[in-house]
Amino acid sequence: MDPVWFGQFAVTAFFAVAFLQSAADKWMDSKGNLEFLTGHFAKSPLAGTVTPMFWAITVIESAAGVLCAIGAVQVLFGLGGGLAVWGIVVATLALLSLFFGQRLAQDYGGAVVIASYFAVALLGLLLFQ
Repeated sequence: MDPVWFGQFAVTAFFAVAFLQSAADKWMDSKGNLEFLTGHFAKSPLAGTVTPMFWAITVIESAAGVLCAIGAVQVLFGLGGGLAVWGIVVATLALLSLFFGQRLAQDYGGAVVIASYFAVALLGLLLFQ
């Protein structure tokens, strides 16, 4: 077994699971998520933009999850890593968006968690180099 191949698969599968679950939760409980986020951002400069931001991040997370899922299958079966790389790139954009929001909401603990995911994304991109 090639450790680089396994790392590529593992990181891509990790983001497939993370973003498919997150996006599915947003699609299935959009009302609950919007209520939470409205309160979360109430005292931030983003207070008036919660609904469009929510739908934008939902679409981005959905795209990242789908691309990573297909990409993980392609890597698993030796069919290349093109979609996996694009999935990780879109995941990284989603993470940057989430990090931006957490910082503006002054949720520094949440921002730290996102930073750890960001590090995994950068590692994943390096593995495909």
